Amino acid sequence: MRQRYLIFLTALLTIMVFSAESFARVEWDVQQKLKMDTPPLDVAVSTDGKWIFVLNDSGDILIYTSNGKLEDKISVGGHVDQIRVGPKDNLLLLSSRRNKTVELLAIDFIHKINISGSPFKGRADAPVVIAVFSDFQ
Repeated sequence: MRQRYLIFLTALLTIMVFSAESFARVEWDVQQKLKMDTPPLDVAVSTDGKWIFVLNDSGDILIYTSNGKLEDKISVGGHVDQIRVGPKDNLLLLSSRRNKTVELLAIDFIHKINISGSPFKGRADAPVVIAVFSDFQ
């Protein structure tokens, strides 16, 4: 009788242990924190992960690099309450519930190229420089 009781108790404990819900353990760590002067309303990240777009309640889109450096700011107005990245990274979708609108904002990132010491034709102080990288072809 005692042996049957132990077998029953062992089986019952086994069923209880294996039938209980178990959750996967999740580890997390805050990688970085972007400190804002004004409260953020919405956030969007470019599809390649290079840019973080933060819409604040002042109607500005703050553009951060992926390492948290503020690159630029675009004033879009206080009517915009949501942003999304479009099908391409240079297209932002700005929506306004109040105005019942969606604006498509095309952006281009201008990269400065250091040309000091490079050969050139024309005036050295020309307002426009055309750089040709023929050695890469």
